[in-house]
Amino acid sequence: MRRNLTPLAPAITLGLTLALFAIAQPAPVTVQPWKEIVLDPDYAGAWVVAGDLTGDGAVEIVTARNVDRNDVHYTSAVAAQRLDSTLLWRWGDPTVGRRELHHDVPCQIHDWDGDGRNEVVLCTDGYLVELDGATGSERRRFPLPKDATDCLVFANLSGGPFPAEVLVKTRYTQIWAFDRDGRSLWSRENPGGYRTAHQPVPVDLDGDGRDEIMAGYVMLNHDGSTRWVYASDRIDLAKGHGDCFRVVRPSRNPDEFRGVLTFCGANAIAMVNGHGQPVWEVVGHHFESVDVGPVIPGASGIQLAVDIDHRPWGQGPVWVLDEQGEIRTRIMTDYARHHALLDWTGDGVNEIVVAQPRTLYDGHGRPLAVLGMDPADDPAGEERLVLTGDFCGDGVPDILLTTRAITRVFIYRNPQGRRPQPPAPLGTGLNVTLY
Repeated sequence: MRRNLTPLAPAITLGLTLALFAIAQPAPVTVQPWKEIVLDPDYAGAWVVAGDLTGDGAVEIVTARNVDRNDVHYTSAVAAQRLDSTLLWRWGDPTVGRRELHHDVPCQIHDWDGDGRNEVVLCTDGYLVELDGATGSERRRFPLPKDATDCLVFANLSGGPFPAEVLVKTRYTQIWAFDRDGRSLWSRENPGGYRTAHQPVPVDLDGDGRDEIMAGYVMLNHDGSTRWVYASDRIDLAKGHGDCFRVVRPSRNPDEFRGVLTFCGANAIAMVNGHGQPVWEVVGHHFESVDVGPVIPGASGIQLAVDIDHRPWGQGPVWVLDEQGEIRTRIMTDYARHHALLDWTGDGVNEIVVAQPRTLYDGHGRPLAVLGMDPADDPAGEERLVLTGDFCGDGVPDILLTTRAITRVFIYRNPQGRRPQPPAPLGTGLNVTLY
């Protein structure tokens, strides 16, 4: 029987085009780890931060165990190790808590006294604790309000030369600000009438040297008073909480300032100005973490890489949006929750590293490189986590990869990337978050 092939012609043409495109694309290269740090079996956990603890210009790895009791979290044990896996020090009680995580762990690296040497600062049960970075010895501690150990963020609320104040919080209801001596500066419960975000975000909106705090759907002034509350005709803010906030374009002019906000439960992403007003909103998906930077070569402006969570395994999208909220690229992975940007090729444009497939993609979604890992360290379906920072001392961002069933930390050196201005932080930087 004769068949009419006309309706199939476009499909055939498209298929041939895609096939030719696939043939034309070179296979991604495999990049082997520069360093593999075997973690302390007793004290180490899945929360990872990195920085120079000894003042010798080399990076050390800090990992932390955590306690989770009815969604109340705190740090229970910490291990600091050199990149050759040798132990620098240990702190805490390894018999409580767990290695795994599903939330931020309050443990950060920061030169809190401004003397040029880093401390490790953490929240344990009922206390904020400051440890000497080089030795792990306890320098001091001060008491915290009940359950105020969910998160730890440093901010500059006083207008000094560096972030000297600290923010702590319960999981979703209340935020406190303290100075370095443990004096309470202010507290806000259900700021703006809504739940708090997972991590408050400091940002100096007006350039006066003091940080404002994006605390969920509300921007707080440095003294804790309300600056503005986000309002929307399309998004039901009563559903869930703020997930991620990132500065897109800083400006002292609030009309020109741009930030991006994702809405957990309310299923949206929005660009906002410095008055807290929506510039645009995209609704209908559970957008989570956002990376900001130039991603697509030749495109005007900068782009936003955002994952969509709460999807079945095998359907983990990362979208690239432009500054007008238009979708420019769709990347599909098994699981897209953890990702970051860095210039891997040296052309001044960022690639997107997605932890689960261990793959670097260009702005059009084409895989460029796969991060090699021994299968024994990478169980099938295990959630992978990724951070970036300068780990070898050249100011160029490298990649740090872990898994939740953590026994090792993997560092992949970036030999071709262009050194950004300012240079990448030595280590993972301040106020690390995975939400």
